[in-house]
Amino acid sequence: MSMTDSEFEKNIGLIQQGKQEGLRAIYEAYLPAVYSSVNAVLHNEESAQDVTADFFIKLWDIAGQYRQGGKHKAWMLTIARNMAVDYLRKYQREQLVDEIPESTGNVQDFNAQEELICSELTLKQALETLEEEEKQIVSLKIMGELTFKEISRIMKKPLGTIAWKYRAALGKLKRCRYE
Repeated sequence: MSMTDSEFEKNIGLIQQGKQEGLRAIYEAYLPAVYSSVNAVLHNEESAQDVTADFFIKLWDIAGQYRQGGKHKAWMLTIARNMAVDYLRKYQREQLVDEIPESTGNVQDFNAQEELICSELTLKQALETLEEEEKQIVSLKIMGELTFKEISRIMKKPLGTIAWKYRAALGKLKRCRYE
């Protein structure tokens, strides 16, 4: 469930007046998208929950900075993603990655290993096979319902690169039997 720009602006206005129902409405509409965007960066549910909660607290404080007529979803997810990146920098969390078996380096060997690895993965595990940027792009595109152009601006990457990485990620997920 998301809001139109005018619905969002109405709720931001309520926040600016100190009315909690504005924040509650935005929270209910965007909690999954914000959490997904943050978790795509952090890869840690507990940390993602903390940063997501901090995001909505920050939204209360910065509501006056929103420019009406802007793309509210992209604005929020940019802030949330930046908070997640800042969190990583601050705490320098190391991401644990399961080791993939040694490969001879040829394409058939790699494809066979990938097929074996992907054969019985849950969706969460399948998403973990994606590169960091691919996960973020998929999250912003699907959960955030953003356009490639908006994602390009958020991630500060060329539009073509975003589209290419998204298609590559979908290809990997399809090989893992997820559409």
